[in-house]
Amino acid sequence: MFQGNTLSLKPLKSGFVELNFNAQQGSVNIFNQATLMELLEALSLLSEKADIKGLLLTSGKSVFVAGADITEFGEAFKGSEADRRKFLAPANEAFNRIESLPFPSVVAINGFALGGGFEVCLACDFRVMSSKAQVGLPETKLGIIPGWGGTVRLPRLIGFDNAVEWIAGGQHKKAAAALTDGAVDAVVEPDLLKDEALKMLMRAASGELDYMPRRQRKQAPIQLNTIELGMSVHTSRAAVMAKAGSNYPAPLAAVDVLSQAAEMSRDEALEVEFQAFSDLTQTPQCRALVGMFLNDQFIGGVAKKYAKQATKSIAHTTALGAGIMGGGIAYQNAIKGFPVLMKDINTDSLTLGMSEANKLLAKRVDRGQMSPLEAGSVLSRIMPSLSYDGIEHTDIVIEAVVENVKVKSVVLPEVEGRLQQDAILVSNTSTISIDLLAENLTRPENFCGMHFFNPVHAMPLVEVIRGSKTCDETVGSVVAHALALGKKPVVVNDCPGFLVNRVLFPAVFGFDMMIVDGADYQHIDRVMEAWGWPMGPAYLLDVVGIDTAVHCFPSMVEGYPDRMADAADISPTRTLFENDRLGQKNGKGFYLYQKDRRGKPGKFADDSVAELFKPLISHYHQLTDEDIVARYMVPMCIELAHCLESGVVGSPAEADMAMVYGLGFPAFRGGVFRWMDEMGLDNFCAMADRLGHLGKLYAPTEKMREMAASGEGYYG
Repeated sequence: MFQGNTLSLKPLKSGFVELNFNAQQGSVNIFNQATLMELLEALSLLSEKADIKGLLLTSGKSVFVAGADITEFGEAFKGSEADRRKFLAPANEAFNRIESLPFPSVVAINGFALGGGFEVCLACDFRVMSSKAQVGLPETKLGIIPGWGGTVRLPRLIGFDNAVEWIAGGQHKKAAAALTDGAVDAVVEPDLLKDEALKMLMRAASGELDYMPRRQRKQAPIQLNTIELGMSVHTSRAAVMAKAGSNYPAPLAAVDVLSQAAEMSRDEALEVEFQAFSDLTQTPQCRALVGMFLNDQFIGGVAKKYAKQATKSIAHTTALGAGIMGGGIAYQNAIKGFPVLMKDINTDSLTLGMSEANKLLAKRVDRGQMSPLEAGSVLSRIMPSLSYDGIEHTDIVIEAVVENVKVKSVVLPEVEGRLQQDAILVSNTSTISIDLLAENLTRPENFCGMHFFNPVHAMPLVEVIRGSKTCDETVGSVVAHALALGKKPVVVNDCPGFLVNRVLFPAVFGFDMMIVDGADYQHIDRVMEAWGWPMGPAYLLDVVGIDTAVHCFPSMVEGYPDRMADAADISPTRTLFENDRLGQKNGKGFYLYQKDRRGKPGKFADDSVAELFKPLISHYHQLTDEDIVARYMVPMCIELAHCLESGVVGSPAEADMAMVYGLGFPAFRGGVFRWMDEMGLDNFCAMADRLGHLGKLYAPTEKMREMAASGEGYYG
């Protein structure tokens, strides 16, 4: 009946028709403008047929429809309101047509149906879902709301409160939850999906299932009286505000849209949805979150290209060192199916490593994410050992011993001598030069850095550090293994601190200098957390470990003496270390860490810290919140620019995603380079120049100044 590049119409038995999404290009179906035009064409053909009894929507891929084509957002969002209306119109017209067909429609949902992919399902009369599928409206994670009727149809199907939770939260929903809430009508096993959906369509066509009341319900106001609606709106706003916060406008906008449209017809409600969608596209949060999504796609593509260079298949791993990091690395390998030897010289360390893995698995069992039997199977993949027995069979050794160059320089050659010739050796060092560590190795081409972040199971980033003698095949194999561990690998070139820590320490030095100038570190934390960081610099140092940070100071100062030597000269952080305040690990750092009255670990202020800092403070400056943000962020931004300009990192996208995934840089700001672009490099340089008296840490690069003068940005 119809064959396009992304979908087809074909007759089934007894007057029923199947609309099958099966894009010729790509591994998944998406709703780009071309697909929507084909959908409209197919629906026009259907309207010309008089003998059709029902329409079945299916997918020829493992995913139903993954959503809109986000690469099309940029131009559409930059245009006028009329441009955005034109961009949204084809989908809304198509979905309204489906909802108005003179016969019933049923959709068979397999894989993922997200965003626009789920909105087309909502337009159908009945929804049958595979037990393995997931659905959802994740648009708020891009700084927008559903724009193709999702805010209109979903609350009329599942109720106002449920719809707020689905839309504002933006989470994927598994089949059982979707069925419980009423978003789908049936859940079946994957191999029965199409047959059962067709049976339901036949029942609707025969009159056994009355589909017209369903349509009327989706096109009418929500059935709540004024008092009920008011209570739901009030409760929902408070819950969403508490969870999303003020930095993310889209979730609250979703509540407002649902509230305004609750007493309207479908078409009136669609207009409210459009206006809110259009307004949100113009926010910096939307630009940042859409940009971050595209950056994530980009770094994934870069990683896959590296992985294609791999010649070594990883089947068995070794974690060398069973401390917090080594144990976390062993756990991550085991939970992804790799048998792992966990080697240490200390029985207590091995016990700690196994205990940490056991705790993480117990949490997964408690949350229903795995059975006790599955957890036991994962734990059995970790083989704790005081000897190297069996290491000769390993494919990759991940060294995670103490962050000390002398210790690593002894351990690494010792291990290398026990490995197969083609085995890969990597170091989890956070700052020590890969070339320096490779000096005593006989096969430096098989060696590189593989820097995990703590806690290993939770932090997405893995820095893969290429030494000057590291071969492409090694980099490819390590990137491939990082992907197999479910991580986001970013390849960087060797230098002191690599990328993330090299960029973090200038900010730490800037933080220290603020304390020396009389600023309250607790106030600094509050300001930076309000700005969007998950934790302020004092709290971050406590979590990382004061001793860990201070041990990195020499590497950073020796590596970049012109910028960092003076800044690190007087250091409150070092003062804490000298007074045995190591952070969370020994219960005292910038803050005290104790159990509260309910027995839960808590963070508390400690007045004695201010007394320790008094001798360091020669004069007091009254710093505004804007001063604090600038003094913390400017050194970080400038150092990241140095990294890009010197080729340590390959692109602004890779640099920004490393900051987001490795440091927790606020997602709604999109990354360091995107934040500077949003501000304008001319304004950034002016802000840095106002702080020029603080030293070269605050001096923009010449390239930054050139870009500022010509109106350039890092993303064009």
